[in-house]
Amino acid sequence: MFDRPDILLLATADWDHPLWTNKQHVACSLSALGHRVLYIESLGMRTIQPTGRDWYRVWKRLRRALQSPRQVRPRIWICSPLVCPGVTKGLLCQFNRWLLNATLWWMRIRLGFRRPWLWTYSPLTLKFLDPEQFSLCVYHAVDAVQEQPCMPRGDIERQERLLCAAVDQVFVTSPELRRQLTPVSRRLRFDPNVVDQGHFATAMTLKKEDLPIDLTEIPEPRVGFIGAISTYKLDVALVAAIARAHPSLNFVFIGPQGEGEMTTDLSLWMDRPNIHLLGPRPYQELPGYCAGFHCGWLPLQRNAYTQAMFPMKFFEYLAAGLPVVATSIDSLQDFQSVAWLCEPELDEFSKALLGCIQGEGPARSTRLALARQHTYTARMERMMQTLRDGGLL
Repeated sequence: MFDRPDILLLATADWDHPLWTNKQHVACSLSALGHRVLYIESLGMRTIQPTGRDWYRVWKRLRRALQSPRQVRPRIWICSPLVCPGVTKGLLCQFNRWLLNATLWWMRIRLGFRRPWLWTYSPLTLKFLDPEQFSLCVYHAVDAVQEQPCMPRGDIERQERLLCAAVDQVFVTSPELRRQLTPVSRRLRFDPNVVDQGHFATAMTLKKEDLPIDLTEIPEPRVGFIGAISTYKLDVALVAAIARAHPSLNFVFIGPQGEGEMTTDLSLWMDRPNIHLLGPRPYQELPGYCAGFHCGWLPLQRNAYTQAMFPMKFFEYLAAGLPVVATSIDSLQDFQSVAWLCEPELDEFSKALLGCIQGEGPARSTRLALARQHTYTARMERMMQTLRDGGLL
């Protein structure tokens, strides 16, 4: 009936999360190639924390489970399975496995999926699904999730090794993930995170009157950050020191606070009138905010999590025409020609930020040319070619 295999995409994020990541974009890329995709929302790798945010997610999952599967785009359906999050052992884990498989069996009948592919982002996949029931299995490793707070680190590491040995193909998005997973993978390819280039490039077409009102109320020059505002990733103390040292600069943060952690202590920022927390904004509105920034920055910590990450915002800033100032983490080393990469120190970041605002640094044409090479369309073509070269298609 269909000329392209159907795909079950096991995500670690809900479809409507305010920060779109690989999971949603890859689902869209696969759909654009003609595949039908059942996007399985996060099963929850950590236990529920006693926070309003987690309880809201539980309530939302209960409500959405009754609506599954729901179609959100051409050839893309969403499944919101009812499972107990954070359970990796014992009878409850076995019940989760049975419940998920029963749910997916029903979804596949409803949608007419036959021997689909599995494209998974969860290192705990084998706890829930048997690879033998799929005609092709791909594991796309995009983060060292075991390094996030409250995660079952040992279990994730063991299960990820088993998964890499079981699937047909592993894709990774950072050099560190390549180093970690190559010894336990049958087939592995490294390809960094990329950008929805056409979407973010619209930032360069906007005029001053097109900018979001809440942004225009903040004086220029503006230094922008878009992403999860979490203390296990951001260097909160460094940001506070920079804001204190440069009161004429305004630092705008767009994104949810406390993703992946129990508490987020931003007390060091509270006495800084030039730090502005605007909260999350819809994905479609992000180019408008980029259009009002003088540069985009990534003031990251150096730790085990950031050592294995490739920040998605790096190419998104570039595609929007922005110069980029970032902590010199491992995955960005190959891109020193297009960005200001700094040690996480006040003097280096200060010099880079002031240089950006004064128009110094890599030429805009160079930055845009690189962004155009790193798109979801181009990466998906490379991924499919990798599967063809391996005789998997």
